[in-house]
Amino acid sequence: MKDSNSNSDLFDPVMAMESEWSRGGGGTSDADFAFAFNDSNFSDRVLRIEIMNDPVDARPDSDACATIADWARHRKRRREDIKKDNGVDLASVPDEQVLNGHQSEVDECENQDEEPDAMVEEPHSGDEATNSNDSDWSMDCSAGAVVRVKTLHISSPILAAKSPFFYKLFSNGMKESEQRHVTLRINASEEVALMELLNFMYSNTLTTTTAPALLDVLMAADKFEVASCMRYCSRLLRNMPMTPDSALLYLELPSSVLMADAVQPLTDAAKQYLAGRYKDITKFQEEVMALPLAGVEAILSSDDLQVASEDAVYDFVLKWSRQQYPKLEDRREVLSARLARLIRFPYMTCRKLKKVLTCSDFDHDIASKLVLEGLFFKAEAPHRQRSLAAEDSASSNRRFVERAYKYRPVKVVEFELPRQQCVVYLDLKREECNNLFPSGRVYSQAFHLGGQGFFLSAHCNMDQQSSFHCFGLFLGMQEKGSVSFAVDYEFAARSRPTEEFVSKYKGNYVFTGGKAVGYRNLFAIPWTSFMAEDSLYFINGVLHLRAELTIKH
Repeated sequence: MKDSNSNSDLFDPVMAMESEWSRGGGGTSDADFAFAFNDSNFSDRVLRIEIMNDPVDARPDSDACATIADWARHRKRRREDIKKDNGVDLASVPDEQVLNGHQSEVDECENQDEEPDAMVEEPHSGDEATNSNDSDWSMDCSAGAVVRVKTLHISSPILAAKSPFFYKLFSNGMKESEQRHVTLRINASEEVALMELLNFMYSNTLTTTTAPALLDVLMAADKFEVASCMRYCSRLLRNMPMTPDSALLYLELPSSVLMADAVQPLTDAAKQYLAGRYKDITKFQEEVMALPLAGVEAILSSDDLQVASEDAVYDFVLKWSRQQYPKLEDRREVLSARLARLIRFPYMTCRKLKKVLTCSDFDHDIASKLVLEGLFFKAEAPHRQRSLAAEDSASSNRRFVERAYKYRPVKVVEFELPRQQCVVYLDLKREECNNLFPSGRVYSQAFHLGGQGFFLSAHCNMDQQSSFHCFGLFLGMQEKGSVSFAVDYEFAARSRPTEEFVSKYKGNYVFTGGKAVGYRNLFAIPWTSFMAEDSLYFINGVLHLRAELTIKH
């Protein structure tokens, strides 16, 4: 056996077990005590398991579940029934402790000497149990809901080393901690999982391999606080092929399970799977609209969400919440408490932010706070925005972190007098520009002038003579009717060493819907020179572009 200090489950205090697990590993220690399971020669206690009938609609367990979906339906129906039926009845077992999982403290039982002894007798000699791992069975007809009793010989040090639940039970200093018999009461649907769990506590392995059965064991391990088994089940489940059903099920496990550190890698993998599968929400629109709240939260938490803009995220959240929560009160609660924090308001357009303020689905005070936060972020200097995004990247909200939008965010300054004019700022990272080669395009979010929508588009294209690739910038008007606009425009870019904006191209054009105008080689250099390490146009890895538009009268 290896040094217990390097690979042991023993803990004192209780949290030592978790810290031991945090250093990694699967079944904690290398010691295998499977030979001692249910063997009186290596046991100091008798565990009495009282098995009760499940509620009628909750009886199917993992043996009856062929798929994850079956398990989810059965588990959801029986979860509340388990809570109701896990009551403690001490009258029929006076000299034993009757326990159910998740008791924060072990209750003290009164010693009623006048009551009869436990209904299941111990074997007459140790040999009867020593030669078999099959536990003794006894039908209990007088205990009401208890339909049968199972007894096992157990080692309190082995169980206490694996579980704070058993550690407290065997070391609480009460009279019961010195008694030989301990009683657990469970539903019939939990029996197989509990036996697997007890076997794991001795052997550090499981015999079951199916996802539904592993989920049942995971639930039992949570109930009896066996973190090592929770981690073991979590790892096995994580290594199985993920499906939308299984991913959603992992995210909708009871809160006590979800909060366990041992299950975090599994839930993280489920979130990553859903975020990857549905990163283009327009492609799976019907599927995404039918997802439960946990699934939508996983998708919206992703930086890699492929959407046109954050405006589209906002529109999706409203559409989904109105479909899933028809009552305004319920919808407001979900938006305020769960979903609003996942919308990155700082990257929404000002026009859409105005609509947020008048949207009745959001609480007005919360909407005002979110819009102000977005506007203040837009007003910050670029270096301050990058600093806020860096600080926010470690948080769960990530509201200042920019997604990989199909349409790049822009900053717009508008003027009404003396002429209608707007100045538009578009920043592109070096990686984004590099990804444009050899014939890519990237579009900006729409901005408005004179009531019409415009956009910028950056291209990697061939020069006029088709002799080399180069960087081009174009200005287009969104297709809306047959309105025509005469516009003066100017393109500029920050350039080293001054890092000031330098004008690169001026022109005028009469726009009609769907038309675009620009310059194929904005910097009058080949693509290789534009992207070179010593390029004059990338400042701290960012290309800063500016377009000025003025309506001609």
